[in-house]
Amino acid sequence: MNKLIIANLLHRPLRSIISILAVGIEVIMILSIVGIFMGMLNDQKTRTSGIGADLILWPSNASFMNGVGGAPLPVKDGEALRRLPHVTAVAPVMQHLVTKGTIGIIFGVDYPTYNALKPFVFVAGGPFQGPYDAIIDDLQATSGHGYHVGDTISLMDHNFRISGIVMHGKGARQLIPIATMGQLTGSEGKASNFYIKCDDPANLETVIKEIHSTRGLEDFPVQTIDEWLETMTPDKLPGFNLAVNVITGIAVVIGFLVIFQSMYTAVLERTREIGILKSMGASKLAIVGVVLRECAVLALAGVVVGIGFTFVVQFAYVHLLPTQHFEITVEWLVRGAAIAFAGALLGAVYPAWMASRKDPIDALAYE
Repeated sequence: MNKLIIANLLHRPLRSIISILAVGIEVIMILSIVGIFMGMLNDQKTRTSGIGADLILWPSNASFMNGVGGAPLPVKDGEALRRLPHVTAVAPVMQHLVTKGTIGIIFGVDYPTYNALKPFVFVAGGPFQGPYDAIIDDLQATSGHGYHVGDTISLMDHNFRISGIVMHGKGARQLIPIATMGQLTGSEGKASNFYIKCDDPANLETVIKEIHSTRGLEDFPVQTIDEWLETMTPDKLPGFNLAVNVITGIAVVIGFLVIFQSMYTAVLERTREIGILKSMGASKLAIVGVVLRECAVLALAGVVVGIGFTFVVQFAYVHLLPTQHFEITVEWLVRGAAIAFAGALLGAVYPAWMASRKDPIDALAYE
C-alpha cells in the first residue's frame, strides 16, 4: 500500500506539488500574521520596560493602548507628583501614533526628567540642542539608507536634526522635545501620561494611594509597569485574536479546497485501481486509509515546506524592516502545523468516502 501511495503521488507530480504548496501557504499565512503581531507586541513591552519607570499615570479617558488617549494631562501636574514621598523622578511624555510607512509611536519628552528615569546610553551624539532636534535609537539609525548624527529625519511632516543615537529599548524609537510636539499637535503644555520612578518597589502602593489623594488626580488611573505588561496580551488587545482567526480561517479554506479538488480528481482517475483493490478483498476502511494516507503525505510535506519558508519570510522581513520584529514560537509552529494538517485531512474525507463506496464491478468497467 505504501508503494502504491508513493506511486500515485509521483504519477501526477504537478498536482502533488500544487497540493503541497497550498498546505505550505496555509502554514506561512498563519505563522506570518502571528509572528508579525507578536513581534510588535513583545517589542513594545520590551521598550516600555526599558524606560526605567515603576508607575504610569494615565488620563481618565485613556485606553491601555499607547497613544490612544491623546494628550489631556497638564505637564505642570508633574510638580505635584514630584513632591510626593518616595517619588524620585517624574517624566511627562506626549505620544504620537505614526501610521505613515510603518506603524510606530513618537515620544515627545522633557529630556532631563525622562533621562532621570533611566539614563540614555548614547552610541553617538548627545541630548537635544534645539527645538527641532531628535534622538533616535540604533535600530532606527540602521533602517532605510541609514542615519547619522547631524542628518535630517522627517517626523510629523517636519524636518528634525538628529542630535543623538541611543541604544534601543528605551520607549519609542524616535524622541523629540515635548514642547515641540505640543506646538505641532496644538497641545502645548500637555502630556499623554506620566512615567514615575519610586525609591523602592516596596513603596509602589503607598505612592499610588498618595497620587489618588492628590487634589485633581483622584480619578486618574495609575498602573505599575508589571500591571501594564499584563494587559499587553493577545487576549486583551482588541482585534488581535479576531485578525488571527480570520487569517487562519482563510488559510484553512484555501488548503481545504485545494486538497479536496486534488484528492477528488485523484479518486476519479483511479477508479479502476480502486475496483481492482476491492475485487481483491480490500475493505472500505482500507480504501479510505489509502486516500487519507496519501493526503497525509502531501499535508506533512506541505507543513515542512511552510515552516521552512516562514523562516525565509522572517529573515527577509527583519532585514528589510530592521525596526520591526517577527517572532516565531514553538507553540505557534505546532499550532499552525496542526491546523494545516487537520484542514488537509478534512479536505480528503469526502473523496475517501466516495472511493470506498465504489462498486468493484462498475469500477472495473470504468474507462
